[in-house]
Amino acid sequence: MTQPYRIGATYYVRVRVPLDLVEIVGSEYRKQSLRTKDRDEAKRRMWPILEQWSHEFDDLRKRRDLTTEDRAHAAWDHFAGAMERDEIARQHMPTPDDIEKAKGEALATVEARGIDPSNQLAMLDVIADFLVVKGRRNFDAHSRKVKLDTLRRHLTEGEFALIADEVDEFIRRNRLLTKPGSSDYADLARRMMRAEIQYLERSLERDAGDYSGTPKDPVVVPPSGPAREFAAKGEEIMTLFETYAKENPRGITADTLNQARRDIGTFVDLHGNSFPVSRIDKKAVREWKALLMKFPVKASETKAFAGMSIDRIVKENEKVGKPVLTPRTINRYLSSLGAFCTWLVAHGYLETNPTADMALAKEKKRSTFPFTQDQLTKLFSSPLFTGSQSADEWAGIAKPGNWIIRDHRFWVPLVMLYSGARPAEIAQLAVADVREQHGRWIMHITTEGNGEKSVKTAGSMRVVPVHSELIRLGFLKHHAAMKDAGETRLFPEAKRNSRGQMIAEFSREFGRYLTRIGLKNGRGLSLYSFRHGAADALRRAGYLDEAFGFILGHTKGSMTGRYGTLPQGMLEQRVELIEAIAYPGLNLCHLH
Repeated sequence: MTQPYRIGATYYVRVRVPLDLVEIVGSEYRKQSLRTKDRDEAKRRMWPILEQWSHEFDDLRKRRDLTTEDRAHAAWDHFAGAMERDEIARQHMPTPDDIEKAKGEALATVEARGIDPSNQLAMLDVIADFLVVKGRRNFDAHSRKVKLDTLRRHLTEGEFALIADEVDEFIRRNRLLTKPGSSDYADLARRMMRAEIQYLERSLERDAGDYSGTPKDPVVVPPSGPAREFAAKGEEIMTLFETYAKENPRGITADTLNQARRDIGTFVDLHGNSFPVSRIDKKAVREWKALLMKFPVKASETKAFAGMSIDRIVKENEKVGKPVLTPRTINRYLSSLGAFCTWLVAHGYLETNPTADMALAKEKKRSTFPFTQDQLTKLFSSPLFTGSQSADEWAGIAKPGNWIIRDHRFWVPLVMLYSGARPAEIAQLAVADVREQHGRWIMHITTEGNGEKSVKTAGSMRVVPVHSELIRLGFLKHHAAMKDAGETRLFPEAKRNSRGQMIAEFSREFGRYLTRIGLKNGRGLSLYSFRHGAADALRRAGYLDEAFGFILGHTKGSMTGRYGTLPQGMLEQRVELIEAIAYPGLNLCHLH
C-alpha cells in the first residue's frame, strides 16, 4: 500500500508508473510534494492525488485504442477539410479578367522598357508573371491528376509518405497513442489516403463544372458520433473538482468531500480525464447512471475487478454475479455530481445542472432500524460493556472476561443512545468541548478548537446538554480523568483512518460485534440504530421532528452552534428535550 515518505521534513507521495505507460509518461515514477510535515495530514492529502493519477493512467490506456469514431472521423474530416480548402482555392483562381489584366500589364512593361520582342530572354523575364497567372488553373489541375495517380499506386503498395504528415497531425490533435509502424497507424493512413483520393476525384469533376459528386468509397461517410473533444489545460473535471473542494461552498465535511471525489471519479473513469466539463450533459449522466445501476457493491475491493474501468467491471460482473448498488447509493453518486455541477453552473462552466430530476425513486423500506428494548438489554449486558476476554481483539471482546473497556468503544454507543449525535461527532470531542454552562453540563459539537475536527454540515455544529443518565453512568468522571491526565481529547484512543474518517474501523467492527453476540443477522442494525432510537424516543415523548431536528444537527448553521454559548432559557429548553429521551424498561445500573 502506498504511504507518504519524507524528504527533509516535508512529506511526498510517489507511485510507480504502470510499465505499459512508462514510455508515454516519460518516467518510471510520479512524485509530488504533499506540502505538510504532519504524517496524518499527509495521508489525507495523498488520496486525492493518487486517485487523480489513477484517472490519468486509465485515460491514457483508453486513448491507446482507436475507437470506431476515431477511424470514421479520420476519413471524413480529412475529406471534408480537403473539399473546403479546394473551394477556397477555386475562389482565388485567376478569372479571365485577371488574365487579361496581367497581359495588359506585361505588354505595358515591354513598351515602357523598349524591349525588342525578338529578345526571348528579356521578354520571358517581363511576361513570367503573366504566364504564371494564365497557366495557374491548368497547372493546379495537372498537379492533382499526378497526385491522384500516385496515391492510387501508393495505396496498393502500402506506401504512406504522401499522407504521413496529415496522419501525424490527426494523432497529435486527438491525443492518440498510435505509433508509426503499428496496425492502427496503417489503418488510419489507408483511410485518409482513400479520403484524399475521393477528394481528388471530386475535384477533377469540379474542373468540368460538376459539383454533384459525393464520395463513392464506403469508408468516407459522415460519422455517427461526435469527434473527440478535450478539456482546456486546468479545466479537466477532477482539476476543477479540487477547486470546488477548496471553496467547499456547502461547508461539507472532509469525509463527504472524499466520498464525492470517489463518486465523481467513476464518471471520469467512464468518460475520460480529459472530458470537457461543458460536455457534462443529460446524455453523459444518463450513460453513467445506467452503468451504476449494474455496478457491483465494493468493486474496488474485489480482486476480480482489479485494474478494470467501470464499463469493464459491469461487463465482468455479468459473469461474477456480485450484488449491485442500491437505488439509495446510486442517488448518492448523482447527488455528489449534482452538487459539483451546481458549482460549475455558478462559475459559468455549465448552463444548467444535468443531474436535475435524474434521481431514482427512493426505496420505501428503512435500511437502519432502532434497537428494541430487548435488544438494548442484551447489548448492554454483553462483554463490551460488562467485561470481556480481550481489550483489543474483537473476537475476544465478544467473549465474557475480566477486561473492563471504558474508552470510546464503551461511551460512543451510550452517548448516541442519549443524545442522537453521530458517532464521529462524539469520538472527536475535545475535553474543552464538554463544559458547564448556566449550571448545566453540555457537549459542544463543533469544528472549533485544536485538532482536525469536522461536522457533516455547518448546521451540525450545536450545543447538546449531557443527559442525566450519562452523568449517572460516569461520563463526567471520565471527562475529569482525561482532564487530569492532561489529554486534550475526550477519547484519545479514537482514531481516523487514512482517508480521514473518524472511528470508521470501530463503526465497522461494531456491526460485526452485533453479529457475534447474536443481535444481528444481515442488515438493519448498526451504530446508527442508536441515532434512530433517540429520534423515536423524542417522538414517543410527543415532540414533532421539526421540534428536535436541531438537536440531531439537521438545521442550518448558526453562530450559536459555532461558538457554543446559549442563553439560559434556551439551554433549559434543550435540557428538557434531551431528558425526554428515555427507554422504558431499560436498566443500566450494572454499568456503574
